[in-house]
Amino acid sequence: MADEAPHTATTEAPHEGGFPPFDTTTFPSQIFWLVVTFAFLFTVLWKVAGPRINGAITQRRRAINGAIAGANAARGEAEAAEAAYRTALAGARARASALAEENRQALNAEVARAKAEADEKAAAAMAKADADIAATREAAKAQVSVAARDTAIAIVAHLTGDQVSPEDAADAVKS
Repeated sequence: MADEAPHTATTEAPHEGGFPPFDTTTFPSQIFWLVVTFAFLFTVLWKVAGPRINGAITQRRRAINGAIAGANAARGEAEAAEAAYRTALAGARARASALAEENRQALNAEVARAKAEADEKAAAAMAKADADIAATREAAKAQVSVAARDTAIAIVAHLTGDQVSPEDAADAVKS
């Protein structure tokens, strides 16, 4: 067996019992270090990390509560501003309506005054026209009387050849 590799001999004895953490002879020291490590980690978490985590949570809770309070305050301010805006808008609408009504009444008064002036001018013009018509009528009557008298004189002269006096012709036209 020359092809076989030489076998090296070791001075150590082979381990028996398998995986070392499962070796029952080391259980007491493993439990001791487990308790020491757990106590150390518990103490570190309880005294150092716990207060830091609690402080961070408390600070974050305060920040959130502050933000909520700020948002509620801003909402209240916004609602108050909206109410003030609506009140101002209603007041402005009322003032605009009052101004519109005042302008409407002023315009109606101006129209009524202008209409009264126009009616007055029209009545004056009608009275003047009636006076002019009456004067023209009287003048026309006088002219008709004169024309009738002259026509009567001309007809009598033409038909009979006699001359009639203007007074007699005027009396005849009147009767």
